[in-house]
Amino acid sequence: MAVDDQIVVGDTRYESERGSERTPVFVQFESKAFRRAVIIVLLLLVGLKLALYMYEALGGFLFLLLLAWLLSIAMEPAVAWFANRGMRRGMATGIVGLLLVVATAVFLAVFGSLFFTQVSELIKGLPDYVTQGVTWINNTFHLNLQPSKILDSLQITPAKVAEWASNVAGGVFGIVGSIFSALFDGLTVFVFAFYFSADGPRLRRAIGSWLPLRSQKVFVTVWDIAVNKTGGFVVSKVVLATISAFFHCTFFYIIQVPYWLPMGIFAGVVSQFIPTIGTYIGVAIPALFAAFNDPLDVVWIIIFATVYQQIESYVFTPRVSRATMDIHPAIALGSVFVGFAFFGPIGAIIGIPLAAAVIAIIETYADRHELVPELQVRTKGEKPSKPGDALAGDTSIVVPAGKPLSEVVPDEPTPRAAPVDVAPVVTTDIDAPDTLDATPDGTTGPDGTTLA
Repeated sequence: MAVDDQIVVGDTRYESERGSERTPVFVQFESKAFRRAVIIVLLLLVGLKLALYMYEALGGFLFLLLLAWLLSIAMEPAVAWFANRGMRRGMATGIVGLLLVVATAVFLAVFGSLFFTQVSELIKGLPDYVTQGVTWINNTFHLNLQPSKILDSLQITPAKVAEWASNVAGGVFGIVGSIFSALFDGLTVFVFAFYFSADGPRLRRAIGSWLPLRSQKVFVTVWDIAVNKTGGFVVSKVVLATISAFFHCTFFYIIQVPYWLPMGIFAGVVSQFIPTIGTYIGVAIPALFAAFNDPLDVVWIIIFATVYQQIESYVFTPRVSRATMDIHPAIALGSVFVGFAFFGPIGAIIGIPLAAAVIAIIETYADRHELVPELQVRTKGEKPSKPGDALAGDTSIVVPAGKPLSEVVPDEPTPRAAPVDVAPVVTTDIDAPDTLDATPDGTTGPDGTTLA
């Protein structure tokens, strides 16, 4: 290869064996390969920059498509019910969508003004509540906390509170702009949800036609998991949240909890879509506001929440969540935080359904292996196993908690070989001289004579 076709990109010097003489060593690349590598790197950088720009420009629209897809799979059980009774999918989807719109409009007409008014009053009253709380802490624990400094650290200044209140129930232009923005986003979600649901089978066939036969089976399985299991999960959570919000709002109204409508809705939604700690958060926030009005209301709220939790667990949930999915609380809680980090409060709500779909797909295609005896045992203090739980372990073996499993689980004994009947073997001494040879006629001596 000629030197002109090569590019020197660097050199290294080393000390030769003959002495202190240093000889330069040049690292060279072929010019065409070097130019090709540079062009590929530049194209990758441009593609990455273009993808980031498109995500920033279309991120909101893609999020609306995600909401539309979740709404369509939430509508699927009702649409399928109408379709199985002879109604066309388009008409069935229109009826289900119309019922959702009517229910939302009725709720806003009856409680919309009250809801936004109470939310605005709640935001305006935050400084007073913080000041009362700090005063109570100072009097109880003999501290000297400054409410103004705490308000500044929490960024609950009068200007900030006024800005929040104006965003919720501010001037005419703010209200009109918010209404039109919400209507446009809602219309976008509804239109695409209608298309995803009404033309779902055709959309499924259109996507499958672009895939090879082997991939089509995987696509069908993923589609069924997303629509059936995830759809059932979303519907069950929405129904349970609605029931919980209704009962909490009713109880808060009876005992005159401040801002009873947003507090009841908050308790119902948070208790269903934030696992493990959602129930406690949904009760703690209303109880905190009720404590400034009447401390006895806190006791009534705790009693009501305890009783309702038992009724929900044993009455409502078994009847509503038949098609739901079992998700580990840690995974569900993590999906809430991840969803909130990406999409805000709405992302926290849709994080669990998305995690449910991913987990269902992984469980469908992932291979589980048989556990060794050390991992099959159960330790004391574990929660009771459920029927069909593959990770429940061997309920017949329970060992003390906190000890190494390798010490409490005995090693499997080495199987012994079964005894085998062996015929006796007659051995002869090959070194002994053959003095006697048995013959049928008699006994022969060493000299060949026959002994009688």
